Amino acid sequence: MANALEGSSARPTWVEIDLDALAWNFRVVRARIAPQVRILAAVKADAYGHGAVACARRLQREGADWFGVATVEEGLELRRAGIARPILCFGGFWFGQEDACLQHEITPVIHRLDMAAALEQAARARATTVAVHVEVDTGMGRLGVRYDEVAEFAAACRRLESLRIEGLMTHFAAADEPRRDEFTRQQIARFRHAVEVFRAHGHRIALQHLANSAATFALPEAHADMVRPGGALYGLWRDVLHPKTKPIDLRPVMSFRTRVMLLKRIPRGETLGYGCTFKAPCEMLIAVLPVGYHDGYMRVLSNRGKVIVRGKLAPVVGRISMDLTLIDVSRVDGAQVGDVVTLWGHDGKLSIPIEDVAQLAGTLSYEMTCGVSERVPRIYVSEEVR
Repeated sequence: MANALEGSSARPTWVEIDLDALAWNFRVVRARIAPQVRILAAVKADAYGHGAVACARRLQREGADWFGVATVEEGLELRRAGIARPILCFGGFWFGQEDACLQHEITPVIHRLDMAAALEQAARARATTVAVHVEVDTGMGRLGVRYDEVAEFAAACRRLESLRIEGLMTHFAAADEPRRDEFTRQQIARFRHAVEVFRAHGHRIALQHLANSAATFALPEAHADMVRPGGALYGLWRDVLHPKTKPIDLRPVMSFRTRVMLLKRIPRGETLGYGCTFKAPCEMLIAVLPVGYHDGYMRVLSNRGKVIVRGKLAPVVGRISMDLTLIDVSRVDGAQVGDVVTLWGHDGKLSIPIEDVAQLAGTLSYEMTCGVSERVPRIYVSEEVR
């Protein structure tokens, strides 16, 4: 396998981000929804660790209607990079960021009246009107106006003349869990009632949106005016979509790779790594990798994970440390210093799905990709630039 860092003097640990796979996944989402339904691409948390700017640029070319971020700072990063499509900030804003939202056209999601009043005052000072979305808490229990308190909120917002409620949204708590299907239907019903309450108070709601990745594929009745896929765009789906979802051809976007930095033979009975948690059952050939838990290769994978080297699976042995990992390459013919090692992703005919690694680690694929640290360079590959 060619190394994306070939010829570089950089430490040879990197992630490859396949922008063509990202584009493919966007088209798969588009094919699953009605033509009039818009797509908000979630690029919060640095596009789930994939790199928000590069991913947003490609998705903008593919036709994404909106982008979703968690903070105003994330929205500003996209604007500085030339992203022109509407940006929705799920986390709203902190007091003092009102002017930044107005100046850079970042649409905040509001869930408190004091937020609404502060933003409206800033808009009035600029002699303009500001559009916002309101989150309705239909059962997630996090941010949002409670579904049974929306009437008071809607009435109060009508008195804010420079503020316009453009959209209403909610977030599903368990759209991927069959045992919670009735609860999800209840969330949909609560949201629809909230929309009617806002309309009854004179608000003209242009955009209703509920569907995350799971609901986008499993609940067409929740598509409304816009869907908000996140993980599905990055090919993360096996552990986040509803089991009843029909088979889909989503492609993983991230592959995590490193190279062998040292080979050494150890005798039978010798222990390896911190805590001496691995004892060699026989003479072994051990490869040292320049990657560890600070890079995002989690310590919990110690003595459990597997990687790909020269077309074969090789087990992780010993405890993963902050910067280094040991693997057993005794059965890898011709193993040598410099060999590419795939921690997750595709490598020739073999692959290690990140969902499998996440399951082994007792977590979610999202946490794995978000956990790849900033010191690991993102290398973007695409036929467009080859």
